[in-house]
Amino acid sequence: MLPFTAAIEPLRLANRASGEQLYSWRLVGTAGEAATCSNGSRILVDHGLEADFQAGRDDVIIICGGTDVAREARRPVLNWLRRQARSGAAMGAVCTGAWVLAEAGLLDNRKATIHWENHDGFAEAFPDIDLFRTVFVQDGNRLTAAGGTSSIDLVLHLVASAHGDALAAEVADQMLHTVIRTDQDRQRLSIPTRIGVRHPRLAAVITRMEANLEEPISPAQLAADAGMSTRQLERLFRRYLNRSPKRYYMETRLARARNLLMQTELSIIEIALAAGFSSPSHFSKCYRAQYGSTPYRERGTGAPSAAKSERIPDPDAD
Repeated sequence: MLPFTAAIEPLRLANRASGEQLYSWRLVGTAGEAATCSNGSRILVDHGLEADFQAGRDDVIIICGGTDVAREARRPVLNWLRRQARSGAAMGAVCTGAWVLAEAGLLDNRKATIHWENHDGFAEAFPDIDLFRTVFVQDGNRLTAAGGTSSIDLVLHLVASAHGDALAAEVADQMLHTVIRTDQDRQRLSIPTRIGVRHPRLAAVITRMEANLEEPISPAQLAADAGMSTRQLERLFRRYLNRSPKRYYMETRLARARNLLMQTELSIIEIALAAGFSSPSHFSKCYRAQYGSTPYRERGTGAPSAAKSERIPDPDAD
């Protein structure tokens, strides 16, 4: 609900601040008269996919996705989006909606972003899309925002482009949005903020760990590259994070594996390799120790059924 409302409110406030009807919008749902948000709220929609509606070149279609988004990438939704795109309308997505645009083939060979929690699964499922970790991305008439309040930044970017920075700033001020982020700003908090520790060497080591999950770097090499001994690195992690570097690295790799397990249909072996495990049995043992269940058992109860299916073809394509 947050990225959904954060995409609409700047439009309302732009109309109010300008004294003109600069923007109008309508809500389209996949079924029925309302859409149910993940928090249980129900939002009335103006019409469904079956309505006789065709976007124009000046329109922007924005799809908002939530949890288990791959299951929502059904043929009627994909065909509707392709039909709107053929009119020349800009196609956008907020939060996990980028997954549905990708399934429809509307992000092929484009730059895009998606919520950081879905980044790894998206990258594995759609390797030809140039994926970024920024709050939003514009690539021609394709627009994607990562979720949460990033919708505000994307829409303010559109307002500024069409009507000037002053109006965008006034809208941001009304929303108490004190910093308008750009397409260069990263989604996640800095590592020092995330771990609650401001130690430059520790942050540098963790940054290297997160950038090398598929091919882990030894603690000795991490220490040497950071200009310290292995023992010093060990003491640093024990002091600030109450765990060894090896343990922290393992937990980070397993977190990536769990994301892939829940978001894709990659095999257990492929997931193990993507998380830096050469042996599926070792991966399963470590995973069970961390999460209390084996990857096989968890895949059986919680994996999306269509996360990496063959793309549904466009029936109207030549």
